[in-house]
Amino acid sequence: MNHDQRFGLSRQVALPGPLRLDGGALLSPVEIAYETYGTLAPDGGNAVLLCHALTGDQHVASPHPRTGKPGWWTRLVGPGKPIDPARDFVICSNVLGSCMGSSGPASTNPATGRPYAMAFPVITIRDMVRAQALLLDHLGVGVLKAVVGGSMGGMQALSWAATFPDRVRACVVIASTARHSAQNIAFHEVGRQAIMADPKWRGGDYYADQDPPAAGLAVARMAAHITYLSEAGLTEKFGRKLQARDAKGFGFDADFQVESYLRHQGLSFVDRFDANSYLYITRALDYFDLAEEHGGLLAHAFRATAARFCLVSFDTDWLYPTLESRHIVQALNAAGRPVSFVELSSPYGHDAFLLEAPEMNRVVDGFLKGGA
Repeated sequence: MNHDQRFGLSRQVALPGPLRLDGGALLSPVEIAYETYGTLAPDGGNAVLLCHALTGDQHVASPHPRTGKPGWWTRLVGPGKPIDPARDFVICSNVLGSCMGSSGPASTNPATGRPYAMAFPVITIRDMVRAQALLLDHLGVGVLKAVVGGSMGGMQALSWAATFPDRVRACVVIASTARHSAQNIAFHEVGRQAIMADPKWRGGDYYADQDPPAAGLAVARMAAHITYLSEAGLTEKFGRKLQARDAKGFGFDADFQVESYLRHQGLSFVDRFDANSYLYITRALDYFDLAEEHGGLLAHAFRATAARFCLVSFDTDWLYPTLESRHIVQALNAAGRPVSFVELSSPYGHDAFLLEAPEMNRVVDGFLKGGA
């Protein structure tokens, strides 16, 4: 099994498809970049699918090839961690529409031989999940021991249980929601408009010039990054402290540390992410409404699944606040599904699920082992 070329780090597969998307388009081929860790059990029963957030990727527990930084969830995945490759066969794929090797606007359109750009079809969270299901078919995984995700990854986990109810035994949803609110959509629209207002966006057709709309994408990232933090966390970390100066400059340089921090976040982001992918994935998030997909009642989304559910929220997360998790729990109760739920305390806001969170690890570890 270890010599199987399907398994390992930095893998990519072009599946013939076609994949019918929620918007009506057919996508073919379907390229998926992914990584696997550990060994698939002979009965295939130890597979755990990890789903990444908006700007994440498949490098969940391996160094990022562009930044060199450690995998984005090494706090949860690794030897002795709740998700352990010594026990679990871990799969993480780059979502449809992204820019780390899966089909997206930067991919080559077979009809033209050039990047799709804005000719790439608009996608949904459910489309991402359907593409992941094609990957699992390719890997020989029939039923998942668990699907685990935070933020947009949590939406994918919910969508997995609703879309493929027979293929998921357990579902872990962290700092997430069953639908995007008007406030969520509003923040994303600010980011999209920042990108599209950048003269270098050129209607999305900027790949040939290798001169992307970096300024617009950086502003989009800055606006979004504020939503990932908490006011208490920002105040504790920065307050009104000045950046490398003793007095206000009476100009528009970064006088305050928080300004310098956001500018750094924006500039470092453009080195690893594609502006068009940002447009497409934020649109997929905004379209997400699991109840709407099931006749307007969220409980209906969970009627067919036999999965166990674990939901985790954080008290300072105002992007996907605890109330959103409670709505999901109520729907699961109405559908008669087993669910455990906890709100954890953290100063880090929405980003808490990616940061040091020993309580979260204990909850996830106990939940996954509880179904063994």
